[in-house]
Amino acid sequence: MSVIDKEYEAKMGLGPHTEKQGKKMLGAEAIIASLEAEGVDTVFGYPGGQAIKIYDALYDSKKINHVLARHEQGATHEADGYARATGKTGVVIVTSGPGATNTVTGIATAYMDSVPMVVITGQVPRSVIGTDAFQESDIVGITMPIVKHSYLLQSCDDMTKTFREAFYIANSGRPGPVLIDIPSDLAGSEMVFEYPEDVLIPSYKPTVKGNIRQIRQACEMMKEAKRPILYIGGGIIASHSEGELLAVAEKLQIPVVSTLMGKGAFPASNPLSLGLVGMHGSKFANYAVTNSDLLIAVGARFSDRVTGKLADFAPDAKVIHIDVDPAEIGKNRIPQIPIVGDAKVVLGGINEQLELTGYEPCTKEWLAQIEEWRSRHPFYSPGVSTPAGSISPEGSLDLLSSLLDPENSIVTTEVGQHQMWAAQHIDRDVSRTFLSSGGLGTMGFGFPAAIGAKVACPEKQVVCIAGDGSFQMNVQEMATAAVKGINVKVLLMNNSALGMVHQWQGLFYNERYSETLLPDNPDFVKLCEAYGWGGKRVSDPVELEDAMKWMLDYDGPALLDMRIDRDENVFPMVAPGAPLDDIIGAVNVGPISNMLEGFENLPFANAAEANAAAHSANNEGGR
Repeated sequence: MSVIDKEYEAKMGLGPHTEKQGKKMLGAEAIIASLEAEGVDTVFGYPGGQAIKIYDALYDSKKINHVLARHEQGATHEADGYARATGKTGVVIVTSGPGATNTVTGIATAYMDSVPMVVITGQVPRSVIGTDAFQESDIVGITMPIVKHSYLLQSCDDMTKTFREAFYIANSGRPGPVLIDIPSDLAGSEMVFEYPEDVLIPSYKPTVKGNIRQIRQACEMMKEAKRPILYIGGGIIASHSEGELLAVAEKLQIPVVSTLMGKGAFPASNPLSLGLVGMHGSKFANYAVTNSDLLIAVGARFSDRVTGKLADFAPDAKVIHIDVDPAEIGKNRIPQIPIVGDAKVVLGGINEQLELTGYEPCTKEWLAQIEEWRSRHPFYSPGVSTPAGSISPEGSLDLLSSLLDPENSIVTTEVGQHQMWAAQHIDRDVSRTFLSSGGLGTMGFGFPAAIGAKVACPEKQVVCIAGDGSFQMNVQEMATAAVKGINVKVLLMNNSALGMVHQWQGLFYNERYSETLLPDNPDFVKLCEAYGWGGKRVSDPVELEDAMKWMLDYDGPALLDMRIDRDENVFPMVAPGAPLDDIIGAVNVGPISNMLEGFENLPFANAAEANAAAHSANNEGGR
C-alpha cells in the first residue's frame, strides 16, 4: 500500500506533475515548490534569521496559507492538531537555534502519538556549522530519538528527493515526524527544480499486508473464544480502518475497549462499545479486560496507563496483536499470534476469511455479563451540580457533549483531570474528533491543537477542554486565534490547582499539597479582553447551560472560565502499579453504604474514614 497516489497526483498537478517542474530557482523557492508538489495547503511557523530566505519565497506562494504562531512549540502543536483532524501531514517552518529547539516538545508529542509531521528548520550556513555560530544548534542530534527520520541537507541536488522521502516516511508505516534541517546558504543557491516521481529507500519497507497464515489462525482463535475483547488504539484511526473494525466486531459480537488515542475509532453509541480502559477507564471495561479469554489488540500499545500491573493484565487471555510497527509487538506482552501489518489491510483480511469460512457469534453470555457490570458500575454523573452546590465536572461535560453535533464537532483536551473527565463523558462516534496528547501527556498541547484543527476544518465546531494550569503553558496562542480569526472555543475547568497532581497528593501523599495550588491565577476574562476574545465566568450550576451556549454561539474565539471545586477528583481510578480490577471510587449501584468502593488500600485508618474523605472531596452519592 503506497501513500503516493500517482493517478491523483497527475490529475491535481502534484508531485512531478507540478507546473514548476524543470524550472530554475533558488533553494528556498524549491522548498516552497516541494511543499506545493506534496499538496500542502497550510503551514505553521515562526520566522527568523536562518529561515528568512524560506519565508521570502513563501511570500509569493498562492497555494499555501501560513499560520503565524506566537511560539514555536505552539506551531508544532497547531500542525499536530491539523494532522490529527485531517490525516494529512502537518508542516512546520522555524529558524535555527532556539527556534528549532522550541519545537522539541511538539515533535516528541507527535512521535509518541504517531502523528505525521514534517518540521523544516533553518540552519546556519554550512561553512560555520560546528563553530558555535550565532543561533546554531545541532537539531538533528537533539531530535534523533523523537523522529522517524531526519536530514541535514548538504547540497541542493538532494533538495527535492529529501522532501519526497520526508513526506513518504512521515505518512507511511507507523506515521510520525520527520525533520529537515536546511543550511541558509543552500536556501540562497540556484538549482533546477526536478521533483522525483518515486521514493526508493531500500532500508525502509513497512510491512502492510500481514501474514495470511497468521490471519487464518487469528480467525479461528476469535471464533472459538467465549470472552473475547477487541482492544483498539490510535492505529485504527491512522490506518483509516474504522469500517473494517466495525465489521469484525459486529460479525463476531466482540465488545470493544479503547485507549485514549483510539477514542472515536469505534462509535460510542454502538452497544458493543465499552469505551476507555485503564487507569481512568470504567469499572465494567476494566472488568471485561481482566476476565477475557482472548485479547485482540489492534493498533494499540500495552501502555502502563492501560495495563496497570502488567502481570495481572488480562491474566487468562490469549493475545492477538496487530500492529504496523514490529517493535511494538512483544515489547510488553508476548502475543500468541503476532501480525505485523496495516490495520486496514489485516482487518480486511480477517473479514474476508470470516466470510469464506463462516462464523457464528458465541458471546451471548459474555455480553450479558458485561451488561450486568455496566448497569451496576456506570460512570458517576450527578447532573451539573454537586451535592455541595458547585459545578460538577462530570455533569458539565455531559452537558457539553449533548450540545455538540457529534458529526460536526472536534474536541481537543489539555492534560490533567479535565482530560480524563472529557475522555469519560464526551461521546464520540466519529474518528478524528477527539484530539488529546496520550503518550507524552503534554500540558500545553490542547489549545494550539484546537487552533490547528479549526484551520483544517473551519466548518466544524472546535472546543478545547482545558485546565487553568495547562492552558497557561501556551496561552500566547490566543493572539494567533484572534489575529487570524480562528473561531475556537475554550472551556476552562478552573480549580486554581494542578488538578491531577493535586489529586495524587491527596490520595497517596497524605494531603501534602506541594506546589500544586494556583491561587494567583490571572483574571481570564480580562485576559480575553486583552487578546480580543469573548470571555465569561460561571460558577453557579444554574447559569451553566446558558453560559455554555453563549460560548458555543459567540461570533469569534471565546473562553468560558468555569469554576469547579479544587477537591473534585477523577474517579474511577486504578492506582499506579495496581491491577486493573483494583479500582478506587467506582460507582456501585445499590444501597448507599455500598456505593463507594476501592478506598481500602489508601492511607486511611478505616473504611469509614476513607468514605468520609471521599465525601469531603465532593464525591458523595456514588464515586
